[in-house]
Amino acid sequence: MDSDLQILEAYRSGDREQASNAFVRRHQRFVYGIARRYMLDHDDTQDVVQEVMIRALGALATFQQQSSIQTWLYRITVNVATSALRRARVRGMFRIDSDVEHHQSRDVGSAPDQRVLEDDLTTFLDNVLTTLPERQREAFCMRYIDELSYAEMSELTGTSEGALKANYHWAIKKIAAAMKQSDFRPSTMTSSDE
Repeated sequence: MDSDLQILEAYRSGDREQASNAFVRRHQRFVYGIARRYMLDHDDTQDVVQEVMIRALGALATFQQQSSIQTWLYRITVNVATSALRRARVRGMFRIDSDVEHHQSRDVGSAPDQRVLEDDLTTFLDNVLTTLPERQREAFCMRYIDELSYAEMSELTGTSEGALKANYHWAIKKIAAAMKQSDFRPSTMTSSDE
């Protein structure tokens, strides 16, 4: 099954197991990327991904196709992740952990100094991102990490391109200010809207 339409047709025609497997394979990485921005912890992110997939598969038969599957999954993921954060805050369990698996999966062929710098920058960014308002964090991650265009971001979030540009701009300013107070001086980050 090469497309969402084929997956939907197979699911609705009764081939649910194969369609479900194809659906998860096709969208799991996308959902993980969105959830990770909110959770910033691998295990918590995996829990969110699992819940999103369960919810999406439970509603797949009645999906109306008024938006793309990706837009639909994006909204489900944000809702599930936000709810998970709310529950964690109530229980006083919200924490920021470095992702051991992320560090272990680095390319062992790269220079050790480069890996250390990348790991330190990742940890630094994870910490700074948790201080940003949700919309700014989301805009930064979608634009800088996922390299989405503002049009793509607007379609996924239902937010105007102008608002997304403003949120990205403010996120960059806050991250740059945090970097000025730290030891990091990466030259790769820019507030350009190109």
